[in-house]
Amino acid sequence: MLRCLYHWHKPVLSCRWSRLCLLKQYLFTMKLQSPEFQSLFTEGLKSLTELFVKENHELRIAGGAVRDLLNGVKPQDVDFATTATPIQMKEMFQSAGIRMINNRGEKHGTITARLHEENFEITTLRIDVTTDGRHAEVEFTTDWQKDAERRDLTINSMFLGFDGTLFDYFNGYEDLKNKKIRFVGQAKQRIQEDYLRILRYFRFYGRIVDKPGDHDPETLEAIAENAKGLAGISGERIWVELKKILVGNHVNHLIHLIYDLDVASYIGLPANASLEEFDKVSKNVEGFSPKPMTLLASLFKVQDDVTKLDLRLKIAKEEKNLGLFIVKNRKDLIKAADTSEPLKPYQDCIIDSREPDATTRVCELLKYQGEHCLLKEMQQWSIPPFPSLALLSRLEYSGTISVLCSLDLPGSISYHSSASQVSGTIATCHHTWVIFIF
Repeated sequence: MLRCLYHWHKPVLSCRWSRLCLLKQYLFTMKLQSPEFQSLFTEGLKSLTELFVKENHELRIAGGAVRDLLNGVKPQDVDFATTATPIQMKEMFQSAGIRMINNRGEKHGTITARLHEENFEITTLRIDVTTDGRHAEVEFTTDWQKDAERRDLTINSMFLGFDGTLFDYFNGYEDLKNKKIRFVGQAKQRIQEDYLRILRYFRFYGRIVDKPGDHDPETLEAIAENAKGLAGISGERIWVELKKILVGNHVNHLIHLIYDLDVASYIGLPANASLEEFDKVSKNVEGFSPKPMTLLASLFKVQDDVTKLDLRLKIAKEEKNLGLFIVKNRKDLIKAADTSEPLKPYQDCIIDSREPDATTRVCELLKYQGEHCLLKEMQQWSIPPFPSLALLSRLEYSGTISVLCSLDLPGSISYHSSASQVSGTIATCHHTWVIFIF
């Protein structure tokens, strides 16, 4: 819950959700006390905060963790911001005998300390000196508002003190309550500092907004004008954001927007995408937790589109193979005309493929096709086991055993050699293996 603060020693508002007290020109503050917030106070965090207080350095929770806590969600990752420089932090931790790991972030102002078997990533407050649309040259500051100004979205620009005080310079809390996504300051400037922020805007829109369609016209104009800047962003960074868009809310609206604003061609998506197929598949997979590639494959007309995407985004081998599989089989691998065994073509595909992830691919294809009943059956089905060596050893035969095929038949199967020298019977089972003995 949020407790009220006092303004000039007088209560601003006595209610569960406190109103805001203006501490400096743009700063809104209020008190947060919630079970999710209190759960963060492990022995490691308590020791960390005590050390910073002792050394007279400010330390606060920053960014996405604050957003999640205000939404009543315990954050998976917690980032910290401080007025201490990296050199000051290193001296402080070394004096206290605290181990530091992963020094690659030091040049960007980040030190990772390990206390009580926990890692704490702490970054010095920064301002951007120069930016090129991908990276920024920074200098350190002790001004919390200056650091907030360089962040992408208002809902990600807040800080939280360890007494529960929220520090909000750009109305992020109000935007969060109203389910609104806005850039900090001018959208054009924020995007030109890092063009990946275009995709982050779409990602957080799908995560925060209740109903699709409400966008600030100036924001959409800034995205359209700067979409070409994404051409200079690495494929790996783009794929991380695109995957999160594809598994978020309002994905149909957002993918159409990506095409309407001419963003698609700069992030590896085909210019001549099949948006009608995408519309159909996005309805089919709704509520069935598809993998990102399952939905993305609906935009591809031929397998070469998957290959081109891989060249641009450097996707994982499993992701590429799933895309190729769906594009190849979405029209031909369908349920059997014989309604007594509609799943059999899919089962045969799995058995014939002999690949460990074949079942996963077929399940994703069933989601793509909207075959929800067959999907449930497939998830409960498993490849029948091959007859055990103990069983085969009970057969009297001479020569070589060769497995030719697998059949799905009721009853039992007898083994016979061509000269009637060998015979043996497998107990009754639904799925049996046919073995020829020579």
